[in-house]
Amino acid sequence: MKIFFEILFWFLIFLVFYTYLGYGIFLWLLLKFRKRRTSQFSASYQPDVTLVIPAYNEMGCLAEKVHNSLALEYPAEHLQILFVTEGSTDGSTEWLQQQYGSHPRVSVMGGSERRGKIEAINQAMHRVHTPLVIYTDANTNLNPDAVANIVRHFADPQVGAVSGEKRIQTFENEAAAGAGEGLYWKYESFLKKLDTELYSVVGAAGELFAIRTELYEHVEKDTLLDDFMISLRIATRGYRVVYDPEAYALERPSFSIGDEQKRKVRIAAGGFQSIARLPHLLNIFRYGWLSFQYISHRMMRWAVAPFALPLVFILNVLLVLLSEGWLYPVLLIAQIAFYAAALLGYWLENKKLRVKALFVPYYFSFMNWCAILGYIRYRNGLASGIWEKVRRAE
Repeated sequence: MKIFFEILFWFLIFLVFYTYLGYGIFLWLLLKFRKRRTSQFSASYQPDVTLVIPAYNEMGCLAEKVHNSLALEYPAEHLQILFVTEGSTDGSTEWLQQQYGSHPRVSVMGGSERRGKIEAINQAMHRVHTPLVIYTDANTNLNPDAVANIVRHFADPQVGAVSGEKRIQTFENEAAAGAGEGLYWKYESFLKKLDTELYSVVGAAGELFAIRTELYEHVEKDTLLDDFMISLRIATRGYRVVYDPEAYALERPSFSIGDEQKRKVRIAAGGFQSIARLPHLLNIFRYGWLSFQYISHRMMRWAVAPFALPLVFILNVLLVLLSEGWLYPVLLIAQIAFYAAALLGYWLENKKLRVKALFVPYYFSFMNWCAILGYIRYRNGLASGIWEKVRRAE
């Protein structure tokens, strides 16, 4: 029994290590010896593009978003902007129609019923007649070259979608919620860069991504991760999803760790929903590198590592009781210290105090706890395409 516990203990440690660090190390080493994939992009490629912006009750940021969108450095005659305000009750639709109703490049798609973001996108796609469509959120600002940098990749016929980069705008006095989120996305951006150089990004950033309009497939109205499903379904059709960090969406972090928890629990629930709807992607003989990347970068992070961590702790306790020597007691003390640091980080977060040394244990534990809660939410059937709005820091 002791040998079985030891084998299982070290195997689970390997899975956790591989999920968060090993996969990135493996890709980095692999790309040292393998030709890196690049898209044959062209800076002169400037087709017509529609910028689709779902905006449910986003009155507080609409003026800035419109200004940011109109200031993008892309030929004005080739860029249309479509705001989808369905179900808004804060005057967003009326304000946009009053201020920009006669603008040649700005259009508004309203409606009295709130059906959720993905249904809004499904309906909006009937209004899109350009070869390319770019999705972005109302509460983000794009860098001036974002559209041009994304569009250039579509000169390559093998590219079906392009994901920009999500950047979290944090200040020195930010709480751990925002700072930890920023660190997470920096690491995530590094992995996406490796992913796209190997073969394809596994899922796009909903804050900024583009697709060939002809490749859009109607998405189920209860879908939680629309960006993930849209981009992955394009990838399963043989197209690459490319990542370009030179096109980015700047977003403020969640207002509090409570708001960030709501967002991450829902994302995790969407992850389990996506796994259930993409079982064919587990066939590595059919999809090759795409399956490998999907399993390693997404599936293991949602469905393996969060559940392995508590088992590692429990097995460590059992091995301390069953074994002699110093190894397992030292490992148990290290685990206790790590989670104690995470709890201290949680306590300090509630005090709005920022301690950099606690970012990693706090945010790591927080993400995995949210994944477990997300699984519970998914199993309980609490899935709806209508998002609960999350407050953002000012």
